[in-house]
Amino acid sequence: MIKIENLRKTYGDFTAVKNISFSVQPGEVLGFLGPNGAGKSTTMKMITGFIRPTAGFVSIFNYDIEKAPVAAKSLIGYLPEGAPAYGDMLVSQFLRFIAEARGFTGEEKQRRVDHVVERLALETMVNRPIDNLSKGFKRRVGIAQAIIHDPQVLILDEPTDGLDPNQKHQVRELIRGLSKEKIVIISTHILEEVAAVCTRAMIIAEGTLVADATPAELESRSRYHRAIRLALTHADDSALSNLSALKGVRTVEVSDENTGFTLIPVNTDHSSELFSAVTQLVASQGWSVKALYVESGRLDDVFRQLTLLESARDTEAMEVVQ
Repeated sequence: MIKIENLRKTYGDFTAVKNISFSVQPGEVLGFLGPNGAGKSTTMKMITGFIRPTAGFVSIFNYDIEKAPVAAKSLIGYLPEGAPAYGDMLVSQFLRFIAEARGFTGEEKQRRVDHVVERLALETMVNRPIDNLSKGFKRRVGIAQAIIHDPQVLILDEPTDGLDPNQKHQVRELIRGLSKEKIVIISTHILEEVAAVCTRAMIIAEGTLVADATPAELESRSRYHRAIRLALTHADDSALSNLSALKGVRTVEVSDENTGFTLIPVNTDHSSELFSAVTQLVASQGWSVKALYVESGRLDDVFRQLTLLESARDTEAMEVVQ
C-alpha cells in the first residue's frame, strides 16, 4: 500500500503542505480534491519522489521513496500536471523511449508500446510529433507513458483535463479497469469525476487535509442531502407559497426562471414523507412536471463549505500571529 505520515513542504515562510497523513490500499481509486493552490500537485510530487518533502515519510509498498527511490519509483506510473513530454519526438519514438527507460527491450518493448497505443486509441497519432497534437491527445500520450510498465500505483494529475466528453469517458473506463488490482490516485477539480470513478475522496485546502470519506459520505454532509427537486413546465405565483407551507420544509430554493424548486427538509429522516406530500400537492394543483426526485447531495456544496471554512481559519490564524 501507500503510506504517508506527517508530510510537509515549506518554501521559505510559506507552507504549501501541512503535516498530511493517510494510507491507500490496492483496489482504491482516491480522488484528491482542492482549489487551485491548495497543495494537491505538491503532495503528489512528494509521493512520487519528484520533489523532496521538508518533513514526513512516504512508503510505496514498504519502499521508502527517499531511501529506496529506484525500487519505489519502479512501482509508480505518474502523469504530471500538464503532461510534459519531448515535443519534437514522434509519439511512437517517445513511447519507445519511455519503455526503454523502464527497462524493456526487443519484442517486449514493442509489445508494451503497441498495448498502450491501443488502450488509449492513439493509432492515428503514432507518427506525429507530440508538439503537433491537440491538448487532448497530448493528455492521452501522457497516460500511455504512465501505464506502459503496468505499475502497481498510478498517480494522475488532472487526467481528463482538455479531453472531450467521449475521451473523458474512455479514460474513466480505463481507470476503472486499472483500479481492480492497483492503487489509483487522481488529482482533480472536476467533481463529477470523483462521483464517476472514485471509491474515496480527500479534500485539501490551504495545505491541510479537511475531509477523507467516500463520495456518498461526502454528499450526505451537503445541505441538499435528501432534498426534493421539483421542476415544472410552468409555475404560477402560488407555487412557491404552497410548497413552502408543506410540513417538514425548512426552506425552498427557486431556480430555472421560477419553474424549478429545491425543498430542503427540516429532517432528512422524514424526506420520504415530504416527497409524498409534494406528489399529492402536484396532483391537487394539476401541475405539469418535468422532473421530481430526491437528491443524494451535492459534492460542490460540501467542497465549498470545507474549503472556504479552512481558508477563513487560515486567515484568522494569520491575523492572530500578526
